[in-house]
Amino acid sequence: MHHLRHFIDVCAELWQKIAEELRSLGKPGPRLIDEVECVLSVLLAIAFAHALGAQYVGWAAFSGYAVMRSTLPESLMRGTLRIAGTAAGAVVALLLAPLVIGSSYTLALALALVGGTTLYFALVSRRSYAWLFTGLTFCMILIEGMKVSSNSVAPFAQSRVLEIVAGTCASILVSAVSACTVRRVTRRCDQLVPVAAAVRQSPMWHKGAALHAAQAAIALALIPSIWKWTGFSSLSQSSVTIMAVMLLPIAMLDASPLHPVTSKMLLRFVGCGVGGILAIAALFASHHSPLLMTLALCIAVIVGRHIENGNAATSYIGVQFALAFLVVLVPDNYFNAQPDPGVGRLTGILLGIVVLEPILLVWHLLFNRAAERDVRMAAEPENIPRE
Repeated sequence: MHHLRHFIDVCAELWQKIAEELRSLGKPGPRLIDEVECVLSVLLAIAFAHALGAQYVGWAAFSGYAVMRSTLPESLMRGTLRIAGTAAGAVVALLLAPLVIGSSYTLALALALVGGTTLYFALVSRRSYAWLFTGLTFCMILIEGMKVSSNSVAPFAQSRVLEIVAGTCASILVSAVSACTVRRVTRRCDQLVPVAAAVRQSPMWHKGAALHAAQAAIALALIPSIWKWTGFSSLSQSSVTIMAVMLLPIAMLDASPLHPVTSKMLLRFVGCGVGGILAIAALFASHHSPLLMTLALCIAVIVGRHIENGNAATSYIGVQFALAFLVVLVPDNYFNAQPDPGVGRLTGILLGIVVLEPILLVWHLLFNRAAERDVRMAAEPENIPRE
């Protein structure tokens, strides 16, 4: 009961902060320009994905959202790392798939080793974004492939690459056009507040990062067994959740990472939950009209980006709100738009939290508390017997 009350209190506090941000929605300025750029990027990504024949158009749409930054160099760098990581993950998946698919044990081992390793380097490397997408892509392709073990995973690999390329190219194109037009006008104002790029200075070996990645590896290794027991078809999205919420700033890993990860999972749950529910409502209210669905999508992208660019405490909710809305509302085929695929993918996203949280709790109880006890005992003065 105490945990439920705490959850409600946290959600109420988050809603107050989001409501404050929404009061400035639509206000002219650089923030609104960025939101409009995101809308254009998402719409163009959807068009590119359909033209390229991608299977999962919603993933391309979210790439169009995620790659877009306020400057062209930032968008270009982010897009390059996203494509490079996706291509690397697809290649590794294609090479290992014939060896591991067909046995849930070897598949679990591959997911744990590759997923855990790429997450580790995502935590400590300067090219974190590329390492993250190497692991994400690898896990998504093999998890999709385990459902059709008699066939090649090449179609899944090809589609993942096409989706990322569609979204990335859309973002870079919109960013380039904006840089030559609207952003050129506001550039002088932007230069008044320079933003320093965050560069990781972590050593290549970091014990906390290795232990942290091991927890994610255990969660990823459970996915083949969960599919075998339940037959749930959207577990690839669960792997995305596991890796995404475990990606933390390296400084947070020196202490117990249980609270930061749990907080990130809460924000993901709230953002995805609200975004998914509103997307389902919009889908039914639009009566599957492409025009009305597109209008709802544009509004959701603006709201999600506005929250993302606002209060740091709620920024992650904005990203997850947009993710869930795009996953549910953007159909793979506008002429046969159904809520079931999107709802299944949303459920997969949330299921990743259910898989990961118990592992974090057990790990904390077994290892972190013991380590904290040893630290306290070492800090106490020794009891020296008197003569």
